[in-house]
Amino acid sequence: MTHHPNIPSASHSPAASESSHTTPAGTPAHSSPATAPSHTPNHTPNHTVGQRASQTPGQHSITPTLLRRGIQAGFAVFLTWVGYNFYLYVQWATGKSQTFTPKPPSVEGFLPISELMAARRLIETGQWDVVHPAGLTLFLAIALMALLFRKGFCGYICPVGFVSNLLGRLGERLGLNRTPPRKLELALQAIKYIPLALLGYFSLFAMSLDEIEAFMGAPFNMVADSSMLFFFFRTSTTTLIVFVVIVAASLVVRNAWCRFLCPYGAFLGLFALASPVAVRRDAATCTSCRRCQRVCPSAIAVHQKTRVNSPECLGCTACIEACPQKDCLHLAAAGKRVPFWTVAAGCLVVLLGAYAWAVYTGHWTSEIPPAMLRRFHMIQFGG
Repeated sequence: MTHHPNIPSASHSPAASESSHTTPAGTPAHSSPATAPSHTPNHTPNHTVGQRASQTPGQHSITPTLLRRGIQAGFAVFLTWVGYNFYLYVQWATGKSQTFTPKPPSVEGFLPISELMAARRLIETGQWDVVHPAGLTLFLAIALMALLFRKGFCGYICPVGFVSNLLGRLGERLGLNRTPPRKLELALQAIKYIPLALLGYFSLFAMSLDEIEAFMGAPFNMVADSSMLFFFFRTSTTTLIVFVVIVAASLVVRNAWCRFLCPYGAFLGLFALASPVAVRRDAATCTSCRRCQRVCPSAIAVHQKTRVNSPECLGCTACIEACPQKDCLHLAAAGKRVPFWTVAAGCLVVLLGAYAWAVYTGHWTSEIPPAMLRRFHMIQFGG
């Protein structure tokens, strides 16, 4: 991997930092206390990279990277099942199949624009979205996740984030990864706030409540999730080019889509600024080795912060795993030290709790008859 000139090279690549347990550069792998110099400096790393301070050599445990990859893979499998069943539903709804397959409500989580309008209507009228009720449930749950546990949704659950992570790792293995200069990085990060500002303006200010009501009851919104599917199945040349460019960018720059282009991530990042959970750094024990920055999916300069309250932070704690200094980095909530898995566990509790509440109260499955939705599909897409 090629590093930015201002970032010293490590003894191993960022990909290895996340998964391997190697000793710091220059330290013998099996040195004993008897062979160590008697004048060891206070800042000499005293446990292996990626090894928890409380973990003894040879002890097996779940690391932040293993936990994150496991949760991401689990949701990827689940969403693959959701996508397949949704495809079968659309086949029936458009008249291409006579076998009815119920629409999996979870697919409505991919409609943030519709649910942003639904959230505004909920605040002003108290009415829940009857067209995409699961979408509004997920939208509010994800916003709550960000408020409490930073961008844990992006770091542990979002399938696009998972694919972006894998592309970044592949780029590192191929030696393609680059770190953009800080000024360029800031300019690129600002891009995702432009569509967010436009969507927020039209959804929250420009459109009247009557216009929002009309939109939510329109045939287009009734089949918005199916339109999303056809967008990918009937890809235009322009869309394909944009897709290839994003994939290429993700190979060269870590998490390019998430860091620079995703307006949903930008939205959650603003909520995350109010989160009580954050990584904290002890400046007295920090050696500024920058291993934290090299493994961070968002390339945050953790070594320069006392409390990492960046809108780019995913709460993945990869920086804590990579830090060679005992107790230099730790996760804290409201000033108190908490386990590294707090963000992951908190997001899962919020998500599953919201799902259980929605099912119990009837805010998960739409009450619109499938036959009516099928007619809307026929009108919108033909059949």
